[in-house]
Amino acid sequence: MSRKKWSIFTAIILVLSLVISACGFGGGTEDASKDTLVLTDKNEPPNLDSAKSTDQVSFQILTNALEGLMRLDKDQKPVPGIAASYELSADKLTYTFKLRDAKWSDGKAVTAHDFEYGWKRALDPKTASEYAYILEPVKNAMEYNAGKAKPEDVGIKALDEKTLQVTLKAPSPYFLQLTAFSTFMPQRKDIVEKFGAKFALEAQNMVYNGPFSIDKWEHGVSIHMVKNDNYWDNKNVKLTKAEVKFLKEESTKVNLYKTNKIDFTEITKDFADAFKSSSERFVLKESSAWYLEFNQREGIFKNKKLRQAIELAIDKKTLTDQVIKTGSVPAGSLVPLDIQANTNQKFREVSKDEVKYDPTQAKKLWLDGLKEEGISPSEKIDLLGDDTTSAKDQMQFIADQLHKNLGVQVTVSPVTFKERLQRGKDGNFQILFSGWGADYNDAMSHLDIFTTGQSYNRGKWSNTEYDALIKKSKDNPNFEERVQDLIKAEKILIDEQGIAPLYYRTRLSLLKPYVKGAIWNTTWGFWDFKDAYLDGK
Repeated sequence: MSRKKWSIFTAIILVLSLVISACGFGGGTEDASKDTLVLTDKNEPPNLDSAKSTDQVSFQILTNALEGLMRLDKDQKPVPGIAASYELSADKLTYTFKLRDAKWSDGKAVTAHDFEYGWKRALDPKTASEYAYILEPVKNAMEYNAGKAKPEDVGIKALDEKTLQVTLKAPSPYFLQLTAFSTFMPQRKDIVEKFGAKFALEAQNMVYNGPFSIDKWEHGVSIHMVKNDNYWDNKNVKLTKAEVKFLKEESTKVNLYKTNKIDFTEITKDFADAFKSSSERFVLKESSAWYLEFNQREGIFKNKKLRQAIELAIDKKTLTDQVIKTGSVPAGSLVPLDIQANTNQKFREVSKDEVKYDPTQAKKLWLDGLKEEGISPSEKIDLLGDDTTSAKDQMQFIADQLHKNLGVQVTVSPVTFKERLQRGKDGNFQILFSGWGADYNDAMSHLDIFTTGQSYNRGKWSNTEYDALIKKSKDNPNFEERVQDLIKAEKILIDEQGIAPLYYRTRLSLLKPYVKGAIWNTTWGFWDFKDAYLDGK
């Protein structure tokens, strides 16, 4: 069947699926949940333990159910959250936060001890938090995490119920942003110890200090949230209920949106054209990069030429323009487009990237690499990624490109989000289709993850010069010199093909016009609906 006829056939099937699905819902347009903001996500949170959570799905829920010292506003600038105010010492090493009168959902006071406990629990080696590294700016944080210091040595101290003192090992241009991030949320020791291994796995196994509490968690179905009456700023929270439905099928989500059963949903290429002129089409900008990671523990991808061949064999522009079709931009490097280098420039403005596609050179490198490793050209490789429709389409395109340009047979292995995270962590893959969204607006958020031994360096790529540049940049008070070192580090990562960059992601969605005040956080890539309200739903 020709491409044109196939596109027409596909469009007919999609239209019919909407008609059939609408019939299945009775064709009604009334939504029973007039006071509920209903969103969708493709995946369910693996857990909601802020000391252990690692993914955007969990972070969105946590940002709305918990609150840190600071909160990010609509411009992604830190503003007071649980901290009413703070002071910074002249040497820029010591923050002293004064907490406001705030309560947990069960009525108990939020104290500085809850922050000290939560942060130190994330650092405790027994917790095995993959995000412990994000506390690295804090004095002796990593030493404690490595078992080389005691908890009392860490620069996190509750001076009294309402005063938290944080001492850094070096001035940090982004530390205040971090205090709004999920890993920096407070935790109640009595609740964590009460539920033990089951903490944060059910709605009732947690307490909440944010704008909303989780009322019900139907695993595999949805999470229901209600306004937290004990939240310190609850008088300014207009939304009474929110629900996040876990849905993978595109046609189901679009049908629910069209029949007013949901208020927001992400869409992919199959429906991008259908809503091209719609006023409800909403562009989800985010500081997110997607790439391929190679398992370099053992096997063929310890060979640099084979890694280089993979990147050169993929036409990234065709991938973004014809497969993804949501506005994503081909990438020649790692740090995304919106990340700042300094107050005046984006990182990509001072560190230019080059998008490469050279199938002829790719084939030469592939054959040379196979010969060096003594591997047959008939060797098959496996590509692991998520089981969403979009991810499967992208992986199939990549597999077809590698077969066409390198002559290699690629097995595409789509798995659940939770399994993909676990297999990446365990190193149970050859090539991993992976991505990273910024935790804060600084190039370090992306570059740090590829240092030797970092838990999110799934492929275990390692380079001593890269490590040294990143380490120096973490402690360098000369911020101009720091940017230049980060530029050098990123160049090493790409030149040595630690990863194969694919694209900087932009997503598309549908958002009902009556949803007002919700903040789409472009740095983190998810919704904060503290200020949201429904105007005429």
